[in-house]
Amino acid sequence: MSMTEASIPAVLADRAERQPDDVAYTFVDYEADPAGVAESLTWSEVYERVQVVAEKLAGLGSPGDRAVILAPQSLEYIVGFLGAIQAGFIAVPLSMPQTRHHDERVTGAMKDSTPVVVLTTSAVVDDIRKYGQADPTQRPPKFLEVDTLDFDTPPRSTAQPTLLKTAYLQYTSGSTRSPAGVVVTHRNVVVNLGQLLTDYYEAYPDGAPEDTTVVSWLPFYHDMGLIVGVFIPMVLGRPAVLMSPVAFMQKPSRWMQQLGSHPSAFTAAPNFAFELAVKRTSDEDLAGKDLSTVKVMINGAERVHGSTVRRFNQRFAQFGLPDSAMRPSYGLAEATVYVAASAGGQPPTAVRFDYEKLAAGHAERCDDEAGAELIGCGAVRSTTARVVDPDTLVENPAGKIGEVWLHGEHVAAGYWHNPKLSELFAAQLGEPTPGTPKGPWLRTGDLGVMFDDELFIVGRIKDLLIVDGRNHYPDDIEATVAEFTGGRVAAISVPDDASERLVVVAELKKQIEPAALESIKQQVTSAISMTHSVRLSDFVLVGPGSLPLTTSGKVRRASCVELYRTDGFNRLDVTA
Repeated sequence: MSMTEASIPAVLADRAERQPDDVAYTFVDYEADPAGVAESLTWSEVYERVQVVAEKLAGLGSPGDRAVILAPQSLEYIVGFLGAIQAGFIAVPLSMPQTRHHDERVTGAMKDSTPVVVLTTSAVVDDIRKYGQADPTQRPPKFLEVDTLDFDTPPRSTAQPTLLKTAYLQYTSGSTRSPAGVVVTHRNVVVNLGQLLTDYYEAYPDGAPEDTTVVSWLPFYHDMGLIVGVFIPMVLGRPAVLMSPVAFMQKPSRWMQQLGSHPSAFTAAPNFAFELAVKRTSDEDLAGKDLSTVKVMINGAERVHGSTVRRFNQRFAQFGLPDSAMRPSYGLAEATVYVAASAGGQPPTAVRFDYEKLAAGHAERCDDEAGAELIGCGAVRSTTARVVDPDTLVENPAGKIGEVWLHGEHVAAGYWHNPKLSELFAAQLGEPTPGTPKGPWLRTGDLGVMFDDELFIVGRIKDLLIVDGRNHYPDDIEATVAEFTGGRVAAISVPDDASERLVVVAELKKQIEPAALESIKQQVTSAISMTHSVRLSDFVLVGPGSLPLTTSGKVRRASCVELYRTDGFNRLDVTA
């Protein structure tokens, strides 16, 4: 099958034909039993179940209709998602609503995508029925419980439905705006998977080893979780061992145990997960396990911290983990997922940059420990990226910070029914250099710089803090503070009468005496002043779980500003 004509159903059909009895997906359920209960499907079983779902959907709508997947992390989620695409529907993978209170993000995505059907499971269908009433002007969707379908009787028709260009809508939780659905085509997925696998396996002349196992706990509704957990196994024809994000959060050592139990593992996670794994994996947890064959550990979706890379590699070296396994990466849903990653076969690059110069928009190496440490995402190899001045729309030379722009067939088709916002996908360069296309370019909103032929990501344009007329990157300040507090941190600027003032809100990981709070505040205030040459106007200490997060676990800084201005934080440092 040539990859140019490939669609998601075609890749799955090919897999089922060539490896019918090989194990495809194994889901390890730690809720049923803390030791984990594994359930597996072979490629032919996945294919047959997907056909059953597709046939059922054919009676509920027609190609081009949207089908939302709203179910717990499970094999049913995967079968429902692939079944919707098989039926020619546009799949909309969403996160299970947060229990107890109403989940605005789910409501927003439902209202935006107007599904005719919601694929779910019998265990949760009653909890999510209320989300079918998102918009009283629309016909409520039907609910289909995937686990109640008859998978033993083969579907009657094998007629292929009309496949549209669009495969699914990837909703980005967006830390400041209402949900926007990225329109991802079959071509986007196939092209981006090719780029991703080429770059991650560049140190392996024959590509992914025969015994590769994909290990993932990332949620299937997230771009990285979907590509890694569902699509990479399908394209490689290798098994995936999957679990839920909750299972990981409860016991991060489960992730490390699975990586040490399966050969040639490929996995992915955000930076905080590597940090958790270090803190909460004991030597007993890994007794008899071997991490020496772990091939790829993508560290992406949020700022990669040099201290985390070092701590992780030191912690697990005794179990054989190669320090070249962790691959700091840059990507985003608007580009399907993957853009660039650190070079294969070597440890990631760490560079300390001069704070003053960074604040002025230039990356310059400095030797002292006080500089801002950034971790490289490698050269941009299989995709096309440029760093562009966001005001003049002209390419920046190496060393000058600007907005990252992307071009190519992995760039999605825009935002669902949102022409205004979709203009971000149609940018044109002012004076393209030879060999650089004029357009269309995707404006990512991310600040980056090319330095020593590597891409370094500095932060988000909209999160840039301007205090006393100077630029500061919140990620840098947050990294400084986290060394003292151990938890999540939000650095925000709050408008004052004449200017902006810097406020830091930090979750304190462990309980400490009130007297010690004062000492932490002094240390942090002094560290920020010394390292970042900026005055901290207010330092707010809060308990774990106080900072508002996006569905992918990033701090919503804009919401923090609102909470701060309305005294919404429960401060540990203020006695009632």
